[in-house]
Amino acid sequence: MSSDDRNLLARGRVATRLPAQDLERARRFYSEQLGLEPVDERPGGLLYRCGGVDFALFLSTGASPGTFTQMGWEVDDIDTVLSELRGRGVVFVEVDLPGFRTSGSIADIDGNYPSKGARGERAVWFRDSEGNLLGIGEPVV
Repeated sequence: MSSDDRNLLARGRVATRLPAQDLERARRFYSEQLGLEPVDERPGGLLYRCGGVDFALFLSTGASPGTFTQMGWEVDDIDTVLSELRGRGVVFVEVDLPGFRTSGSIADIDGNYPSKGARGERAVWFRDSEGNLLGIGEPVV
């Protein structure tokens, strides 16, 4: 019996939950800036699906500090996605830290995800209307 056979969580699906202080404001941001529409909604929550994976926005009195990546997308062409989202008004985070900088909003990250056969990753970050820090990455093969 493998460890996956014994571990029920390893067979489960992962779904991100993001807090929103104002669901209607968040709905507008995800629709107008990201081009996403909920696949389901309930009082206090909006469910989205991207690439067969779900994430939800839920009404919360708490707020994210926006100091770490809470959710990310993996794409095949980050330049095209960046251009499209900029055209929709998304503002990307610029980073200038020792050993970690963005250039034109894109960070080149060496050695990220070698298990995927990647040498690294090109990545960008932005905050949604609720302050959640979201990322987009393209593996570099």
